[in-house]
Amino acid sequence: MTGAPGHAQALRWLNGITEGSARGELTRCCGSKRWVERMLASRPFRDSGHLFTTAEQVWHELGPDDWLEAFSHHPRIGEKKVTVEALAPAWESEEQKGVRGAAASTLERLHQGNVDYEKKFGYIYLVCATGKSAEELLSILEARLRNDPAMELLAAAEEQNKITRIRLEKMLNERHHDTRS
Repeated sequence: MTGAPGHAQALRWLNGITEGSARGELTRCCGSKRWVERMLASRPFRDSGHLFTTAEQVWHELGPDDWLEAFSHHPRIGEKKVTVEALAPAWESEEQKGVRGAAASTLERLHQGNVDYEKKFGYIYLVCATGKSAEELLSILEARLRNDPAMELLAAAEEQNKITRIRLEKMLNERHHDTRS
């Protein structure tokens, strides 16, 4: 699996940029410092399949502290988070576009669900929101509130893994478009 056409150029770019620049790009994809460091150590990537497989493998080798660190870099569903580092605010907005235009009652329930989730689990409700409506996100939230803490941490970690994959793809696609301009 070599990935989308044009990824080869984007991968040459990712493999060739300085460690500091690559750190910034990878941090946009996942806020876990250990994940970023291990990804940096894995360069060069042969193709996008190698990048995606490595990203997932590294993620699953990390533990709860690393996962929680990554979660902390996300805004609550329906809210924007301002961070010191530019962690992909445009991507976050795009990922949560299904919340825009939602009924006030749905947004209120999402807000209250976020509060309840944080009280129960100690971290934000994390879900791969891409392509989901506010109603779907609320339904998922309400179902996950029934999980026990251990099960929920694994569920949230898997959602972070999905988000990271999507963001890696966006990073490659952005770079591919930049090199064509």
